[in-house]
Amino acid sequence: MKLNTSEKRKLQKRESFKRLINLGLTAICIGLEVGVFAYCWMYHFRGSVVEGLQKLWFKGNMLEITIYGVVLFLLSSMYGGMRLGYLKNVEVIFSQVFATLMANVFIYGELSVMAAQLFVPHIFIFMTVTQTMAIIIYINIANRIYRFIFPPRKLLLIHGDRPIERTCAKFESRKDKYVITRTIHAGEGFETVSNSILKLYEEGECNAVLMGDISVEERTPLIKFCYGHSIRVYLLPKITDVILMGAEELHVFDSPMLLTREYSLSVEQRFMKRAIDIICALVLLVFAFPFMLVTAVLIKLYDGGPILYKQVRCTLDQREFHILKFRSMKTDAEKDGVARLAGKNDSRITPIGKFIRKCRIDELPQLINILRGDMSFIGPRPERPEIIARYLEVMPEFAYRMKVKAGLAGFAQVYGKYNTTPYDKLKLDLTYIENYSLWLDLKLMLLTLKILFWPDSTEGIEDEQITALREEKRKKMEAQGRKDEE
Repeated sequence: MKLNTSEKRKLQKRESFKRLINLGLTAICIGLEVGVFAYCWMYHFRGSVVEGLQKLWFKGNMLEITIYGVVLFLLSSMYGGMRLGYLKNVEVIFSQVFATLMANVFIYGELSVMAAQLFVPHIFIFMTVTQTMAIIIYINIANRIYRFIFPPRKLLLIHGDRPIERTCAKFESRKDKYVITRTIHAGEGFETVSNSILKLYEEGECNAVLMGDISVEERTPLIKFCYGHSIRVYLLPKITDVILMGAEELHVFDSPMLLTREYSLSVEQRFMKRAIDIICALVLLVFAFPFMLVTAVLIKLYDGGPILYKQVRCTLDQREFHILKFRSMKTDAEKDGVARLAGKNDSRITPIGKFIRKCRIDELPQLINILRGDMSFIGPRPERPEIIARYLEVMPEFAYRMKVKAGLAGFAQVYGKYNTTPYDKLKLDLTYIENYSLWLDLKLMLLTLKILFWPDSTEGIEDEQITALREEKRKKMEAQGRKDEE
């Protein structure tokens, strides 16, 4: 059985149409916001910036409106406000509102410079509120339209021996985007699986394939088969896949060659990264000092305990250092000497601690660690030596994340959650290491601003979540974890 040419073209046209609808709906949203700014500019801003500016030629007015539109577009792209149909409805709204706020702050600074004084903010506040209301109403309507035109993609899950409940639960959380309609074990053989794929496609029960924890030997012919038949494949990558994603492509001979280097960052990259760390840490310390002072006073007044919490963590090449934090837990949080990750609704966290953890204020003393050279702004979050030792028992590849300096924030914090499993965090951190660039660091710094206000990123681990600290789970992972790399 084969998918005929007309079916392939139909699928390709559908995907092109889907992309156009997405872009069109997003363009309307940005257009509405730019329209609000254009109104405020023409009737409130331009006459207040510089005397006589209200007489600007048409091209001058259009230039300022265009500048705002371009800034808003770039920020929307970066923060995910244009990912309609990809992110959850509430995430798209939050991302677009945050991008709008950042664009308005930028344009406020620009107009203040033009006026040679701080611009009157009340119109900006009115403009931002109006835009926010427009975003909430429009995105809710646009998402309903998008979901009506493009229902969830129906997936065929090809899995191995490991339980599939966790994979199914992940996709179940996004029923608006994916529905696993059928499952099949890869062990049934290539012929059986490939015939099932085509049959389910023809019957309309599935329109994409999801490959889970199957071995490389089993998945390779299936990937080639799907590629040859123009069938969409979603693949849950293994660690080796993540490493190869960052490989450099070489054309020395008459066949392509991939290169994975023995070092992660070049000399010039390390120099620029360190320079940015020092400059940004000094600037932030100046601005953050009032907040740090108030936090220190509140912690001391609450229970009279120490203000700072020092703990041994590991950075580049597993070198140990003392990380600095504002204390958010009770003084006897680990009186039994057992290392524990913070749990969801952890009773050890003080009321002040809950607030500063939510706002990430507890991390501000780590600016000192950055100046010392123990940490960088962006990099894998540093772990405790005893926790690393236990992770390494289950995942020897965990050592790979220490090929770069530990960070105040990282790829796993931006694209994961606090309660993302260690194995998934490792893959996210390796994605950063293998794809490092100065632009990626700057992008993650800007994205971290958004994460500070998103509640999921500060959740504790769930009671049933797998960690290296639970012996019964550790044994289970040890027995099954090796299958991921087979």
